[in-house]
Amino acid sequence: MRPSASAALKSRAAAFAALGDTTRLAVLDRLSRGTPQSIVRLTAGTRLTRQAVTKHLRVLEAAGVVRSVRAGRESLFALEPKPIDDLRRYLADVSAQWDDALGRLKAFVEK
Repeated sequence: MRPSASAALKSRAAAFAALGDTTRLAVLDRLSRGTPQSIVRLTAGTRLTRQAVTKHLRVLEAAGVVRSVRAGRESLFALEPKPIDDLRRYLADVSAQWDDALGRLKAFVEK
């Protein structure tokens, strides 16, 4: 496997692992509205502590799907769409491969 392909697979695996948690998906849902948010805003209206949200944000940041920016004394977190777009394309490619394989199987069975 090419080094770039291996790096892409590792990056996707990290992103999928980070997205495999309901709390992190909820955090991403809040961030997907487009406005960078502080930990205080991300915990508002939830039962989550700031410490718990911080932990989840660090996992998302390590996977590259969230980035943080300092704004004065606090950090604001924003969705990083490029890795999500890469996952979307990857899943579309896998889906197309399965569709093709199932089409070939159907043609074989119907002969």
